[in-house]
Amino acid sequence: MDHRLYFVLGDIAANTLTGALIGWLAGLIVGTGWNMMVAMLVLMFLGMLIAGVLSLLIGVWFGAMEVMVPVMLSGMVAGMVVGMWASMAPLSASSAALIGAVCGLVAIVGVWIVNNSVRGVTTFESTGESNG
Repeated sequence: MDHRLYFVLGDIAANTLTGALIGWLAGLIVGTGWNMMVAMLVLMFLGMLIAGVLSLLIGVWFGAMEVMVPVMLSGMVAGMVVGMWASMAPLSASSAALIGAVCGLVAIVGVWIVNNSVRGVTTFESTGESNG
């Protein structure tokens, strides 16, 4: 993942907006009569499907492979969380979008933490600075 400001802000915006969109859709689809497990599974799949399409569009600006995994994770998590929440209690569209956006932020922060843990400390050849 790129550490330049353009890409960092792009990652945050892409995941937040994807989570909000999928959360909003999940809030519209699921009602309190749904079984929680069914809602979770259906919206997890639907969230990943929609996020996969969105990642193709967003990837044009921020890089396809760098966007695809975090955005699809955001879609999956937002769909699952909002789907289960909406099956337990009625949610307004704005509440569902807000919960989805938070799920997107949590997902991208998690991806950044895992990515930095796996990569370890890297050095920049051009400046000699360490990234740590």
